[in-house]
Amino acid sequence: MNVPDTLFVPMSKNKGTAEAIVRIRLSFWQEAWLRLRANKLAMAGLIVIILMALLAICGPLLTDQSYSKQVLLDANHKPSALHWFGTDDLGRDVYARILYGARISLFIGLMAALIDLVIGIIYGGVAGYFGGRIDNIMMRFVDLLYGIPYLLIVILLMVVMGPGLLTIIVALSATGWIGMARIVRGQVLSLKSSEYVLAARTLGGGAGYIIRKHLLPNAIGVIIVQVTFSVPSAIFAEAFLSFLGLGIQPPLASWGVMANDGLSTILSGQWWRLFYPAFFISITMLAFNLVGDGLQDAFNPKRRR
Repeated sequence: MNVPDTLFVPMSKNKGTAEAIVRIRLSFWQEAWLRLRANKLAMAGLIVIILMALLAICGPLLTDQSYSKQVLLDANHKPSALHWFGTDDLGRDVYARILYGARISLFIGLMAALIDLVIGIIYGGVAGYFGGRIDNIMMRFVDLLYGIPYLLIVILLMVVMGPGLLTIIVALSATGWIGMARIVRGQVLSLKSSEYVLAARTLGGGAGYIIRKHLLPNAIGVIIVQVTFSVPSAIFAEAFLSFLGLGIQPPLASWGVMANDGLSTILSGQWWRLFYPAFFISITMLAFNLVGDGLQDAFNPKRRR
């Protein structure tokens, strides 16, 4: 089939626009944000996290009920206009206790993740940068800690320090930084042979300067993803310990304590006492995991275009 030449029209050339860059130049963080924003599940999880944070901060101001006030005449009331989530066996408002428990659970999760971040970056950065015998000794110590169950650590700390909020944070942080340290070490090992690191070392840069200025900024994406997974793990661990009676002690309230109190009443028809704390634990963990998965895809260098 012969195609006539009249169907082909040459494009006009403009010297001013012939070599213009059509695509807008974006930084690494801008591209990551665009990819994260395109992930609907990750954005839904981010919205849930923001709402949970707002409820934890401002929620107790939205109700005139007290999380600790005991009114035995209002014990075990079903959800109503006065008590939105019902009451427990001591007449305390479950809605107010859920909001106050959000403060405790989110605070423990964020603090444990922050401590894991600091210790893991320092430990893993030093082990990965120096390598050799130092790396071998440091990682064998990590393997030793990894084999100790954190439940045993919690029990020992409770005997020494006594039960409380500080004990939970210390117990979760005692071995929680191990995962962060291993990830940071792996990233540093893969980056320390790069040209810019060798150039900085040739120009007299010290270990601390190179780790702080060159290695960690290039591994920050993986570190942020690990932090988002550490928060729900700490929240679940706190809920599990409180569920076993090893966590937060009365009159403080956390979602794990409320779930533990509500489990014994589920067969008697008081479903709301277990449902609401379990729901908030589940939705918060799901939201952080969705955001973590979204960040993992957003920071993946293979997805850059």
